[in-house]
Amino acid sequence: MKIQDSTAIVTGAARGIGAAIAERMLVNGAKVVISDIDESELGQTEAGLLALYPEKVIAKAGDAANRSDIATLIDLAEQNFGPVDFYFANAGAVVGEGLEATEEQWDFAFDLNLRAHVRAAQLLIPKWLERQKGYFFSTASAAGLLTQIGSPTYATSKHAAIAFAEWLRVTYADQGIRVSTLCPMGVDTDLLNIEGSIAIAAVKSAGAVLSADAVADEVIAAINTEKFLVLPHAEVGDFFAHKANNYDSWLNAMVKYRQSLES
Repeated sequence: MKIQDSTAIVTGAARGIGAAIAERMLVNGAKVVISDIDESELGQTEAGLLALYPEKVIAKAGDAANRSDIATLIDLAEQNFGPVDFYFANAGAVVGEGLEATEEQWDFAFDLNLRAHVRAAQLLIPKWLERQKGYFFSTASAAGLLTQIGSPTYATSKHAAIAFAEWLRVTYADQGIRVSTLCPMGVDTDLLNIEGSIAIAAVKSAGAVLSADAVADEVIAAINTEKFLVLPHAEVGDFFAHKANNYDSWLNAMVKYRQSLES
């Protein structure tokens, strides 16, 4: 699918990866609706993008996991820019550590990191099937391929997000629907500023912390080749292969890694 003259929606776009993806889509000729729960910062991001790309950006604050809010984004895009071609299910969060994670934290993690994707797909896929084209791009995490030390809610919800993206690809690839999933390790975003979290310590020490712009460049490259699994940290592919080829060895190594973080 071509980005030029397309219409895109990006959630979690007030800052970080989402804002960088929106900017890169605009650079490549798309019109973009950006959304985030943080209305104030979203407005600042909108103003900065509109200064560079007049009449090609609309911002609408909302909850990326709320079906009504997703529907509003789709309507807004269609009314102002035309049918939605790309949907970036980018909003996500790390909440809850250990077995002490509350029921509310488990619900929040699965709602934002997984069900937000499901609800967006339910609203978009029927439209895309009629047009025989559409691109669903989910932001998951290396934690979805490997695991997340410290946070079971994040590890399992991101595994589920990848599983859902796989299912979409298998089910609709022959009907014009494109699907990719982004699985980085550390990216220089607000998520890395949580103090006292072993989960965040694990991310920071696992490999290089990339800029959001560098990750967005990988996203654009993946769209151009319609690549499913997008790994800005190439070593994640090696870790994933090790996990698949010798699961026990990989688990033992992760135990030692956890112990090193705790000490």
